[in-house]
Amino acid sequence: MTLGGGGGGGGEMEEIVIVGGGLSGLATALALHRKGIASLVLERSESLRASGAAITIRTNGWHALDYLGIASALRQTAVSIEGFASINLDWSMQQTRSPISRGETRCIRRSDLIEALARDLPPGSIRFGSYVKFIKSDPFSSCPILHLNDGSTIKAKALVGCDGVNSVVLDYLGMRPTNFSGSSAFRGFTNYPEGHGFENLFFLATRGKVLLGRVPVDDTLVYWFITRHWTPEDLKISNNQDLMKSSSLESIKDFPEDVTKMIEKCDRSSLSCMRFRYRAPWDLMVESYRKGTTTVAGDALHAMSPFIGQGGSASLEDAIVLTEFLAQKLREVGPDRPHQELMGKYEEALEGYVKHRRMRLVRLSAQSYLMTKLAETSSVLVKTLCIAVMIIFFRDYTAHTEYDCRRLRL
Repeated sequence: MTLGGGGGGGGEMEEIVIVGGGLSGLATALALHRKGIASLVLERSESLRASGAAITIRTNGWHALDYLGIASALRQTAVSIEGFASINLDWSMQQTRSPISRGETRCIRRSDLIEALARDLPPGSIRFGSYVKFIKSDPFSSCPILHLNDGSTIKAKALVGCDGVNSVVLDYLGMRPTNFSGSSAFRGFTNYPEGHGFENLFFLATRGKVLLGRVPVDDTLVYWFITRHWTPEDLKISNNQDLMKSSSLESIKDFPEDVTKMIEKCDRSSLSCMRFRYRAPWDLMVESYRKGTTTVAGDALHAMSPFIGQGGSASLEDAIVLTEFLAQKLREVGPDRPHQELMGKYEEALEGYVKHRRMRLVRLSAQSYLMTKLAETSSVLVKTLCIAVMIIFFRDYTAHTEYDCRRLRL
């Protein structure tokens, strides 16, 4: 498939522009394409990008991938996770196990997911090496005008910001920036050519404030992550694979030998370090994330820590819900599409998307926020309060995985 090249000339007009060619942006573009709606994705990198080694997709995410038509192929790349195993090394060496109570969970390579999303897009759908410096509103049409890095401009009838936590679209909307968490994570792959021999379980080990997770991707590849308190030193570590590896080993020096060997044998090129960021549930409750025909999706809207494993799956949901509202409203305008009528339908579609997603995202972010506080705090009072709220509102811990975007009723 041939994908688009560099930026075009000035004064361009596009129907729907998506800023950001990561998971959220490509999923939105593909969902629109499945409905016969064209869009243009602006991606600042020169090629497809996949930040982080792997991503765990829960049941609701697989429903979205089925909708997009790429789930079957991706299922061939990763084993099904059958349950969870955990151990607290401060208390005992005895593992506790629990089955996955419902649905489907797999850990897939981010690169496989990104390539699958891009593969079915029409040629020219993605414009690489193109990023938005700032956005202004057209005083006559109220359309957002995107000013690009090459000096050109694009006027979009509808704009979707899928450009992550440092989103330029968020600035245009006037939304508050995301918050920094007190935790950071190291992530990577370890390959076992002769087979890793691990069960198909999501394994977690904790000691103090350090959490290690291990999950098989297939019979030879394992994805792992280490979360711990963030320090300013992590800013230097994040740009050096050797430092990331040595810091990871230092963090788990008192962990079992098979765990330390896994880190020692890791693929250095797969390593990454990140500080968690999140949007507080009360911000999602009260903020307006639409301005005219502009909105946001994915991490730009609802960045959350990975403790409930919903960042990626929720982004896939965004794409499908937004597409369904757009498809419904665009069917209501005639073939000539008078400008004012069309713009009104775009506004109605985005407003429907915002209203439909709000409480779903509030609940996901609240559950993630509470889990983060439990992991980070040393206060018995704060822990007790978090547990009490979890019991009241999230007694069924995995209920958030049951959402099925394919059954959306507008």
